[in-house]
Amino acid sequence: MTDETNDYQWKTLDKDLNRISRVEYATIYVSRPMVGIGVSLAFVVLAALGAALTVGQEPGALFVIVAAGIGAYMALNIGANDVANNVGPAVGANALSMAGAIAIAAVFESAGALLAGGDVVATISSGIIDPASVADARVFTWAMIAALLSAAVWVNTATWIGAPVSTTHSVVGGVMGAGIAAASFASVDWHTVGAIAASWIISPALGGIIAALLLAFVNARVVNRDDKLAAARRWVPILIGLMAGTFAVYLALKGLKQVVSLTTPMILGTGLALGAAAYAVSVPVVRRQSIGLENRNKSLKKLFGLPLVISAALLSFAHGANDVANAVGPLAAIVHAQQMGSFSNIVAIPPWVMAIGAFGISFGLVLFGPRLIRIVGSQITKLNPMRAYCVALSAATTVIAASWLGLPVSSTHIAVGGVFGVGFYREWEAERRARRVAANRPPAKAIAREERQRRKLVRRSHLLTIVAAWVITVPAAGFLSAGIFMALDAFLV
Repeated sequence: MTDETNDYQWKTLDKDLNRISRVEYATIYVSRPMVGIGVSLAFVVLAALGAALTVGQEPGALFVIVAAGIGAYMALNIGANDVANNVGPAVGANALSMAGAIAIAAVFESAGALLAGGDVVATISSGIIDPASVADARVFTWAMIAALLSAAVWVNTATWIGAPVSTTHSVVGGVMGAGIAAASFASVDWHTVGAIAASWIISPALGGIIAALLLAFVNARVVNRDDKLAAARRWVPILIGLMAGTFAVYLALKGLKQVVSLTTPMILGTGLALGAAAYAVSVPVVRRQSIGLENRNKSLKKLFGLPLVISAALLSFAHGANDVANAVGPLAAIVHAQQMGSFSNIVAIPPWVMAIGAFGISFGLVLFGPRLIRIVGSQITKLNPMRAYCVALSAATTVIAASWLGLPVSSTHIAVGGVFGVGFYREWEAERRARRVAANRPPAKAIAREERQRRKLVRRSHLLTIVAAWVITVPAAGFLSAGIFMALDAFLV
C-alpha cells in the first residue's frame, strides 16, 4: 500500500470522524429539551408520591395527590417564566453569567419561598370568587384543580412562544373561569377583575417611566460628565445606598411581613438605616475600585456590577416569598377543603406544599429558564450595568409606590416594562442627539424609512408578542379553566 493511499484513507477517516462529531453535537442539542422534560415529569411524579405518603388514607386523598402533581407542574412553569425578570437584566448586562444567575436565583427563590412564603393563599383570599357560591367541597376541589391546570398550561404556552407573563394573572384567570363555570357570572367580584385589567397598563407604564427617569439621572450625573470617574466616586455610593434602602423596604413589603410583624415607621426606619450603612460601606469600596480605571464608560460598568448581582439575589428572594402561592395556593386550598369539608377564604399553606412550590420553581428555572432570561436580558434592548441597575431599582420602587397607593400591579409587568422604558429612552436620546448633529451640518439626503426602522433600539416584535400575551392572559386562562372544569364535572359525577 502506497503512502498516497494511506494518506487518502486517513483523510477519509478524519472526514468520517468529523461527520460523526457533528452528528453527536446535533444529537445532544436535540435531546437537551427531552432531558428537561424527563426531569420535569420525574419531579411531578415525586410530588404526587410525596403527597400520597403525606395524606395516606385521608378522605379525598386522590384529589390531593392529583392536585400535588399539577401544583408541581405549575411551579416548574413559574421557574421557567417568571424568574427571568429578576436575573435577566444582570445577565444581559454581563454582570452575571447564565450559570451564576441560575445558581443565585435558584438558591434565593427557594429561600424566599421556604423562609418567608405566604401564610395566606392570596389567590383564594383576594375575593375573586364569593365563598357562598361554591359551598360544596367536591365542586370547589374540581374548580381549583381546573384553575391550577389551566394556569400552568397557559404559562407553559407563554414560555414556549417566548413571552414573560404574570403568573398571578394566570392563576386569577383560572380561578375566575372555574368559578363562573361552577357557579355563575354573579359569583365573580368584577371590581377585583377590573383592577387586575387596569394593572396591564399601570404596571409596565410605571416601571418604564421610573426606569427611564433613573437612566436619565445616571446619564446626566455620571455617564455624560467630562470627569466620569470623579462623578462616579460621588454618585455611585449614593445610588448603592438608595438601592439598599429601597430593597429593604421592598423585601419588608413583599416577603418578610410573613415572618415578622412590621409597622410602616419600622419599615421606613429599617430602609433608611440600611441605605445609610450601604452608602458608608460603598464609599471606600468604590474609591478603591476606581483606582487605575480609564475615564470612559467601560470603566463605569465595573462599578455597577456588584449592585446588580445583589439586586438579582434580593429580587429572587422577594419573588420566591411572594409568588410561590401562585403555584401552591390552589393546592393548599384543596388540602384544606378535603380535610375540613368546606371552603375558606384564608388557608394556611402546609410545609410540604410549600416545599413543592419552592423546589419546583428552582427546577423550572434550571431546566427551562435560560431562554426567557436571554429574551428579557438581551433581546428586547441592549443592556449595560447602568441600564440594568435602573431596571432593577425601578422594579422595587414601583412595587413600593403601588403598594402604598393601593394600585394593582404585576412584578412581571413592572420588570419587563422597565426594560422597555430604558430602551425607548435610549431611542429618544439617540434621536435628539441625531437632530442636534444634523442642525449643525449641511442638508443631507433623508434617511429611508427602512433604515430608520433598522436603527431602532427596541425590538418591536418582542413588544407586540409580550403585550398581546399580557392582554389575553386572564381570559385565556379563564376559558381554559372553565372548559377543564366542565369536562371534570361531566366525566366525574
